[in-house]
Amino acid sequence: MASDCVSPAESARPDAAAERAPLFRRPRSVAAVPMVFLGLGLYRAWIEIVFVGTFVAFPAATVSARDLFDWTMVATALGCTLLARRIGPFFDKRWPFVLGSAMLVASTTLMFASCWVASLAAWAGYAAAVAGGFGIALVILTWSELYGCLNPLRVALYYSASIVAGAVVLYAYRGFMLPWLFVMTALLPPLSFWAASRGFAHLPPQERPATAWTRFSVPWKAVLFMAAYAFGYGLMENGMYGGVFGPHSAPGAVLVAVLVFVGISFQGGRFDFSLIYRFALPLIVAALFLVPVFGGTQNYAAGFCMAAAYTAQSILIMLICANICYRYGVSAIWLFGIERGVRQIFMWLGRVTAAGVGALESFGIGGEVAVSALAVVAVALATAVLLSERDLSSRWGANFLSGGTDSAAMIRKQELVDRCDEIARTYKLSAREEEVLLLLAQRKTVGIIERELLIANGTAKAHVRHIYQKLDIHTRQELFDLLGLDGRETGGRRTGCVLYSPARPIW
Repeated sequence: MASDCVSPAESARPDAAAERAPLFRRPRSVAAVPMVFLGLGLYRAWIEIVFVGTFVAFPAATVSARDLFDWTMVATALGCTLLARRIGPFFDKRWPFVLGSAMLVASTTLMFASCWVASLAAWAGYAAAVAGGFGIALVILTWSELYGCLNPLRVALYYSASIVAGAVVLYAYRGFMLPWLFVMTALLPPLSFWAASRGFAHLPPQERPATAWTRFSVPWKAVLFMAAYAFGYGLMENGMYGGVFGPHSAPGAVLVAVLVFVGISFQGGRFDFSLIYRFALPLIVAALFLVPVFGGTQNYAAGFCMAAAYTAQSILIMLICANICYRYGVSAIWLFGIERGVRQIFMWLGRVTAAGVGALESFGIGGEVAVSALAVVAVALATAVLLSERDLSSRWGANFLSGGTDSAAMIRKQELVDRCDEIARTYKLSAREEEVLLLLAQRKTVGIIERELLIANGTAKAHVRHIYQKLDIHTRQELFDLLGLDGRETGGRRTGCVLYSPARPIW
């Protein structure tokens, strides 16, 4: 079997590395984000401009139109979940890109038309909401499918960078006059879909979404975790949009994204993902304290803290769900359709609940206190769910189901993960060495390992040497024997299950 992995004995020869390495190599940087992956930020910018927390005074922008937008998105996301086996994956089909772009451009046109033709406002908002909700569900699921092909480091890096990119677009768009704002906003959805298509093309063929169907029960802990936070956020959402910024351009959201991006850029595989949650929890506590004490959910400090906390949890749920798709070969359309649909339902319930707390005033109970109390309950529930799982690579309450095309293969791969975890603990491998061990067990070459883990040329070979030394082995075959792999098992073509399992828990 050909491989560019070398044993310690081979690497000791001075000419061994030179025989395999080109004279010049472009150094890789963890912070190097391909521009196409920033396209996710474009659809985030579109949402804020047209529907959620918009800075444009659309006559068609009513509460009922916003609710219709949300419920259309929910219906589309859950509908795609039910049909995921027939319609997915999206990456090799044209209709999701064309139809999604057309619906979002139509929604944009209707909303802006209500600014120029007053008679359209009565119905344009509802038509725009239906078209926009349908189109935004397609673009979210398309990007989710792309992120489900990436390892967790790349997901966190690209996603946080996209949040910042979307905010920059929103800041720039505030300076446009209305006609130019319409044109530039209408371009965002097609550009986002185009960037997603180029993102799929950017991936090696073996890393693109799996076409085989893996039957997997719903990871209910991950879904419940985000639903509880969405409910808490929904309780405070209406007041948060009374200021200058919307949900995707809020300084708190941008700050969290910048911190995650910088942390991964400097630390790479040593980045502790638990910091995301540790940073978010005190911010939520601060937000819930500021509301009743200083009065009003429009309080800027409370809004800053809540936006920052919700963004951190959004990054975390993206990591969890994308890693399930990446590791187990689960359909991203199916999983993210469930997660997004449930999240939006609970956010809507939070908004409705917050709107109804005024009735409590007649009983002498402050509305703001009631909102904070409900939000505390939601956060406590989410925290309990989160702490029940200690590992990013967990299944989060889900299990393989019989009848899936590759379910038996997935189970074997999970057993391999457990074996690698055991060896890493026994031989005291570092977190990075365990990552490399998992990829070696998948028969990944050194070059592929460097691309997967975003590490510099030569670093992977050093890790391999250290692993061999700690395990007291000299060849790849000895490693396979130690892992209990026979010659027929292979990690060749990707089925969505390239393995990733940090040695330390993420909390």
